[in-house]
Amino acid sequence: MRDVGTLLEALPYIREFHGKTVVIKYGGAAMEDAALREEFARDVVLLKYVGLNPIVVHGGGPEISAYMERLGLPIEFVGGLRVSNEDTVEVAKMVLMGKINKEIVLRLNRHGQPAVGLCGDDGSLFRVARRSAPGGEDIGLVGRIERVNIGVIEHVASDYIPVIASVGADREGLSYNVNADEAAGAVAGAMGAYKVIFLTDVPGWLDDPSDAQSLIRTATAERVRDALPQLAGGMRPKLGACVDAINAGVSAAHILDGRVAHSLLLELFTDAGIGTKIEAAP
Repeated sequence: MRDVGTLLEALPYIREFHGKTVVIKYGGAAMEDAALREEFARDVVLLKYVGLNPIVVHGGGPEISAYMERLGLPIEFVGGLRVSNEDTVEVAKMVLMGKINKEIVLRLNRHGQPAVGLCGDDGSLFRVARRSAPGGEDIGLVGRIERVNIGVIEHVASDYIPVIASVGADREGLSYNVNADEAAGAVAGAMGAYKVIFLTDVPGWLDDPSDAQSLIRTATAERVRDALPQLAGGMRPKLGACVDAINAGVSAAHILDGRVAHSLLLELFTDAGIGTKIEAAP
């Protein structure tokens, strides 16, 4: 009966989300732990089966760093963004497009839904321009997405689950590293997604980053925007991407603990939810 109750609890959410686009930024422990990788694939396949249109946007920071260490390349972050030169971008493209993207696609295929891997170069999906760190520091070949060619995604999503690696190029064809959180927010805004969801390695947005019990369960985009100047590390680009997506018309953004199995389903299909929900002010 408990299982029946869970299904009944999920029913109104399935009805509400049917036919809606949900962009999922995939990263952190959910990508690194073998069991969680399988659970994530099952969850995304389930979303497709019950009528949602999931789009997966992924990074791969730890694996990029691991390969850079093996090659003796320097690793530096400023404001949660990886300082990138030509060597960094080359490694990022090899890891993201040649390894991680195809692994995700294969898992989704294996669990019952065909998926297609894309990156910002495919069909000129992302056009980017060089950007600076939040404090104005030069961080090299790091790009901000100026335009998303939604026609590419719509064409793929009509029959497949799109899996998008966060790299792109400018008008001259110069490649850039693109923060995956910002890429997910840009895709969600351009696609008019119903929701954008970020999987991370903390319970959500914490009022005190050192206290896992200080979870902020709900917040307005205005509150997040006011807090951004005081934030540092990887949470800053996530929250910035949430604000950008909501400003572009996305109804809600969610930051979830990807270390919790099925956190994606718990947030979408249960009354209690899990993590932090950010939406426009009422």
